[in-house]
Amino acid sequence: MPGGAYCPAMPSTLVHLALGGLIAAALLEEAFDARALGVVLAATAVPDLDTFVGIALPGTHRAALHTVLVPAIAAVAVAYDLRREDSWLRARGDRAVRVAWVAVAAYALAGIGPDLFFNGVNVLYPIHDQFYEVNGKVLVSNQRGLVQTLWEGEASTRGTTNTTHYSTGVDPVRGTEPENVERVFPVARGGLQVLLLVTGTAVTGARLWLARR
Repeated sequence: MPGGAYCPAMPSTLVHLALGGLIAAALLEEAFDARALGVVLAATAVPDLDTFVGIALPGTHRAALHTVLVPAIAAVAVAYDLRREDSWLRARGDRAVRVAWVAVAAYALAGIGPDLFFNGVNVLYPIHDQFYEVNGKVLVSNQRGLVQTLWEGEASTRGTTNTTHYSTGVDPVRGTEPENVERVFPVARGGLQVLLLVTGTAVTGARLWLARR
């Protein structure tokens, strides 16, 4: 999306959090409570903070903190800590270990994942400066067999940090903003995002209620 074009399908932070809540509800098991949920949701929200990085370094929204290198490094750090005799996480019990792993999963799947499938992210920034989008369809046809269009080469690329700007309410256009610039803060765009938002909120709320019984 070069030149600061605004994309109507861009998932809001609320949609990311709804998915993060579902991941927490599914994976935290007995560790699930308000505090653990807060950690997972915080990890889910971190990638969108690069909106503010993009103000200082144009083009780095969906790059600086959306790179898969962040959760990869976090996963290596958790694994390394758990191999140490004086592990910081193990000293705090199995609960801390589970919360740490779920937070890493939520960062990757709920924080980065939706954006990768809607308009793309700079998945290997800063090692490789290129935005990619994974979008399309997978189907089985009696005439064509297995058909997938999720990855279509050049059609899946979305430019670099020098040519790409993702419009947000905080940073709607690249460079100097006109006085009458419109700032849009999305909640949900499209039925699927509404469904995810409602389902994630309901399931997470129900899980919190059950955990307090």
